[in-house]
Amino acid sequence: MKRTTGALLGLAIGDAMGFPTEFNTLAQIEAKFGEWRTLPLPVSSGTAYVTDDTQMTLALGEALHTALADGPLTAERMEPPVREHFLSWYHSPENNRAPGGTCLRACEALERGGPWQRASEVGSKGCGANMRVAPLGLIPGLSAEQRSGAAQLQSGLTHGHPTALAASDLTAHTVHLLAQGTAPQELLPLLRAYAEANRALYRADWLGDLAEHAQDPDRISFISRGWQECLAVLDRVEAALPDADPDADPCLATGEGWIAEEAFATALFCFLQHPDDPPAAVRRGAYSGGDSDSIAALAGAFAGAYHGAAAWPPEWVEVIEYRERLLALGAAWDQ
Repeated sequence: MKRTTGALLGLAIGDAMGFPTEFNTLAQIEAKFGEWRTLPLPVSSGTAYVTDDTQMTLALGEALHTALADGPLTAERMEPPVREHFLSWYHSPENNRAPGGTCLRACEALERGGPWQRASEVGSKGCGANMRVAPLGLIPGLSAEQRSGAAQLQSGLTHGHPTALAASDLTAHTVHLLAQGTAPQELLPLLRAYAEANRALYRADWLGDLAEHAQDPDRISFISRGWQECLAVLDRVEAALPDADPDADPCLATGEGWIAEEAFATALFCFLQHPDDPPAAVRRGAYSGGDSDSIAALAGAFAGAYHGAAAWPPEWVEVIEYRERLLALGAAWDQ
């Protein structure tokens, strides 16, 4: 089924579809594109261009591929190549797609050297951390502890808020469950159980002293704050699904997606409304009044992880920017 390839392509397709609709109201999107079910993949000069969401996903995925060449994934093996790839993205002339301010400030601080925890923006829970975390749900052979710790570490390099850490962990776990064939209707109770099991677990082997850079009284209070916010948005998804109107803006039910837990929740809501129609899931995410590219990117990652590479129309795959890099990374882990 090539689930890794499907997830990476889906993320990029959703990102490209949401690129021209981000910062637009639904009325503005409708005036430009008509109704949501026919929203096109925008193509310019033969290419469907993506944003920093896909660029940073590739940076993380390729860095992880490098780290794993030297042995099992650990914080010590992971952090240097991820820092290096994030800084390469930071300086790239292609980093001109309205990147998030948190990522830019953190990369500037990372470049000065020293412990990454000093560079982390511990007050930011923007969606820039979990928009890029999907590769960690796709790497074969990782333990649950490695996946969780690495998801939180990659978040902490830029977004050190506990909700950014927890939402990144939960996003990677969702991708992992779907790539393992978990049925969509089984997801919500499994995700709730996962969040409950991790809410009082501070992964010091991966995060070091990050919590001491925040204002919480102790490490458990720090990480619990993030998981509590993720549990709250799972409540919102669960409450919205039974009577969901497929023609309504999904952001009205689960949030606009500018912050980490809402990007996760609204993307999941879009996927769970259209679990057997991947193009509809990304169209619904892109046709929204919030952070449309990040919502659609995550919805595409969820749909692609579950359905595999065949989920996406070949004419969309053919034109997606960074196609060869996406396919190479997918092939490495699909094997």
